[in-house]
Amino acid sequence: MNDYLVQPDPADPRLTRRVTGHDHEGREVETAVTMERPLTLFLNGQEIVTMMTIGDHPDWLAVGYLLNQNMLRADDRVTAIDFDEELETVVVRTARATDYEDKLKKKTLTSGCAQGTVFGDLMEELDEIRLDAAARVHTSWLYALSRTINTTPSLYLEAGAIHGCVLCEGARPLAYMEDVGRHNAVDKIAGWMFLEGVPAGDKLLYTTGRLTSEMVIKTAKMGIPVLVSRSGFTAWGVELARQLGMTLIGRMKGKRFLVLSGQERVVRDADPAEVAEEPRGQRRKGSSDET
Repeated sequence: MNDYLVQPDPADPRLTRRVTGHDHEGREVETAVTMERPLTLFLNGQEIVTMMTIGDHPDWLAVGYLLNQNMLRADDRVTAIDFDEELETVVVRTARATDYEDKLKKKTLTSGCAQGTVFGDLMEELDEIRLDAAARVHTSWLYALSRTINTTPSLYLEAGAIHGCVLCEGARPLAYMEDVGRHNAVDKIAGWMFLEGVPAGDKLLYTTGRLTSEMVIKTAKMGIPVLVSRSGFTAWGVELARQLGMTLIGRMKGKRFLVLSGQERVVRDADPAEVAEEPRGQRRKGSSDET
């Protein structure tokens, strides 16, 4: 667990609340529930959106959101990020005068939960994306990552009602982000990579959520060639992954997984017969294809 550069802190008192209820037998029980709070994002003085989030890493979330909405370019210079916890606002300031007015004119409702509105054309710039064709993903990495990620102390294991995304390099998970929506989680990773100057061509992105068109688009825009999930696929997600030359791996549980795009990157260096089935009692809650 010490290999993570960023990982969840389920002990952070701001992220959960203890509440009392009753179980199926009528007994009083106390449990942790995930906090959810608004965060209003401004870009250079213009209000852009109010997101529902758990509230950690507002700077990474804000920058990643703007990048994935095409409101920031990869060559933009962020001059300041101002977060006011009391006012629940975050302001991103850039050296370039941004064109957010044009982006706000067109909205597309997507399948994402929590924050599922993408500004501008979903297909914008996709034809220009070139993912690293030489990148590889070893099946031994997938099995090792699955074991590590699913046993990492997390807000999900503490309270549930949350999604996670993990940026990985080989068999090493680097940055593990959580939020009430999987799109918030991947935006945090995008923001962290941008601000820290982390290269994407040799990375893998693991998500607990569905492999939808928007997840494929965001991963491609980040320059990551491999996207992996415990959950299932949508048809458009698969179609876009094939169009973009992305490796798309889903339904990864225990020794099993399914590759629906980019099979040429997969190096099968682990014998599935030697991989233990995932104990049912240890499976992450909400890991079905409907998550």
